[in-house]
Amino acid sequence: MDIVHTILPLKNEMYRLALRITLNSQEAEDVVQDVVIRLWQMRERLDGIDNIEAYALRMTRNLALDRSRMRVNQTESLEDITPPAVNTHDELEADERIDIVRQLMQQLPEKQRTCMHLRDFDGHTYREIADITGLSEEQVKVSIHRARQFIKVRLQADSGMV
Repeated sequence: MDIVHTILPLKNEMYRLALRITLNSQEAEDVVQDVVIRLWQMRERLDGIDNIEAYALRMTRNLALDRSRMRVNQTESLEDITPPAVNTHDELEADERIDIVRQLMQQLPEKQRTCMHLRDFDGHTYREIADITGLSEEQVKVSIHRARQFIKVRLQADSGMV
């Protein structure tokens, strides 16, 4: 198996997943680097794995969860990581809505946040999300539904949006 052509194209997706879990760009980069090193070290055994992408993303998720649990204080949020783009009034309103959704997503339980991110931001199928997270497809669907409902209700209650 050519690990370079198989794993390296996934590094951006692995980073986004790790970032959603750790909420820290440096920590997310470290997670991705550790996963790539682990995959490299086991490269001879990767031929026996059916879905390398799901395997790599599951490793990323698990390592990011381990690291975020070890961290006591989370001092950096997604707003600190993403620089704001300011141009027109409409763009400012759109940015404000995105910031609100990001804040609400941070309040979600990890399972719901991960499932929603993989589905709505990365475009994975329910089956792929189930493979990545180790959940059943039904659990994935329920988690995504609950996450979306939470955000919808909070948006309606807080700002009259949606």
